[in-house]
Amino acid sequence: MSGYTVGVIGAGAVGQSVAAVLVQERWCTRVMIAARTQESAAGLVTDLEDMQEITGSSVRMDHAKAAEMREAQALVVCPRAVFTNTAHRDIRMAGLAANAPLISGLARELAGYTGIVIVVTNPVDVLSRVFATTVGEHARVYGIGSSTDSARYRLALATHHRVPPGAVRGWVIGEHGDAAVICASATTVNGRPVDVPLEYVRGQLAARPRRINQGIGRTRCGPAGAVVSALRKTLGISDGTEVLSVNHHGVWLGIPLRFAAGHSTVCLPDLDPDEQRQFAAARTKLDSAFEQIPQGDPSC
Repeated sequence: MSGYTVGVIGAGAVGQSVAAVLVQERWCTRVMIAARTQESAAGLVTDLEDMQEITGSSVRMDHAKAAEMREAQALVVCPRAVFTNTAHRDIRMAGLAANAPLISGLARELAGYTGIVIVVTNPVDVLSRVFATTVGEHARVYGIGSSTDSARYRLALATHHRVPPGAVRGWVIGEHGDAAVICASATTVNGRPVDVPLEYVRGQLAARPRRINQGIGRTRCGPAGAVVSALRKTLGISDGTEVLSVNHHGVWLGIPLRFAAGHSTVCLPDLDPDEQRQFAAARTKLDSAFEQIPQGDPSC
């Protein structure tokens, strides 16, 4: 297995966590860090070098400008604009106005990039589409979000049914946000269909990130794990299923993808009529949000 270079754009909570995990990945030979300031990037690289020496990792660390990351086989896009989010509903979508210019600006700097891009910045489904439509058709752009929701769903259901999380097979698709679709009708525990307590599960999907934010300020480890798992699949290091935001009939939204040798096949589960309506509503919402981004503004 040959080594890969991964560029991490953003040195905040998620960027730091992703880079720290990559230090321990044997398939990763180099991590390039870009941040809002060179001081931030250099500081994170220095911290990672300490970790590298202590753990005996051979991963090389560099800081660079985002536009210099074309040589990387994969990019992780996780910067966040400076703004105060005061929303109580649609919290992730509330960051669109602030983050869209940031993400589209990065995509313009990297126009023509041909590698894999994992977008983390919220609202991740819309911003994955923003990045993809700006960077060019040859990049393979995926968004992280529904993968974390799906993990939280399995954890909640495992607790409810008192089974290990690995016994639960189920997904949350659509938007990484208030329009998330729980695929209850296709969920199994130990290979058998089960009753899904939707009110309880939805409560847990909202409570877990709230608990994280109240306790440590921002989610970081879960998204970082989702990013690295997605990198393994998209780079062809391992096979398996990931729920990622991708272009599905013109709109980016969370879809289960089955990966084999780096190539993906859509494996959308059968949905009951109510789930189909929810999925259609999520598509409409995300499409509308994208269309509302000012397209004529040079900053966007």
